[in-house]
Amino acid sequence: MTDVSMRQMLEAGVHFGHQTRFWHPKMAPYIFGERNKIHIINLEKTLPLFNDAMNFVGRLAAKHGKVLFVGTKRAAQDVVEREAQRCGMPYVNRRWLGGMLTNFKTVKQSIKRLKELEDTINNGGLERVSKREGLQLRREYAKLNHGLAGIKDMERLPDALFIIDVGFEKIAIAEAVKLKIPVVAVVDTNSKPDDVAYVIPGNDDSLSAISLYATAAADAVLDARMTLTTATGGEDDFVELDASGAPMERSGAERSPEGDDAARRNARKPLPGKKKVVRRDGPGKS
Repeated sequence: MTDVSMRQMLEAGVHFGHQTRFWHPKMAPYIFGERNKIHIINLEKTLPLFNDAMNFVGRLAAKHGKVLFVGTKRAAQDVVEREAQRCGMPYVNRRWLGGMLTNFKTVKQSIKRLKELEDTINNGGLERVSKREGLQLRREYAKLNHGLAGIKDMERLPDALFIIDVGFEKIAIAEAVKLKIPVVAVVDTNSKPDDVAYVIPGNDDSLSAISLYATAAADAVLDARMTLTTATGGEDDFVELDASGAPMERSGAERSPEGDDAARRNARKPLPGKKKVVRRDGPGKS
């Protein structure tokens, strides 16, 4: 995982909360103070929580888990799409459709229809229909693609949600809670941290702060996959086990190609004390 320092958080404006009159009392433990009627978030609290959240995302990715990136507010749309695509994770960046998780079976039917329309358009299928029908199909495709483009390759429910603004994505969080899907989320001073498994206290409006969160999450996914590939890389070795199931040590000759050839030749030799039986078929057979 790419390390994010407190200085980087300061430069991105992560510490700037909302106006003091809009604060939520449950965020009090994460507030350092106020300046010009703006709450200042305590980054000494944010940084370790942020690292915990990124470690969780990385562990999921290492187990081939799916993390759904969610950011439908205008400031987060492009960043969420870019970073989710970079790490190969599904995303929702336009509008959260009600039932996207809780009614996923129906959503999958819409995704199937989206892919059918996509194939039709890409393979010149619209040229074989009337102009009016072609226009209707294009409109249907545009509507489905607007809401489902980021999850069209998501074949099952995600293992976690990564959310930029909990206040903006209340429906997504409610569905995740109902299905017991853990939520990793940025929580500003005007929101409540309830139902969030991994709280990241921070600014959820600044583009630079949003970019920092999303980039770190994507890096956590990519780094976990890189570590997994490195750990399991190389050619597969066949290990011989003894009667107890423990791996047997092979000699140097056995590990070499010449040793393997010799072992195969020896395996074809008859056992000591036993005569090699040669069966002859022919005229002499009674």
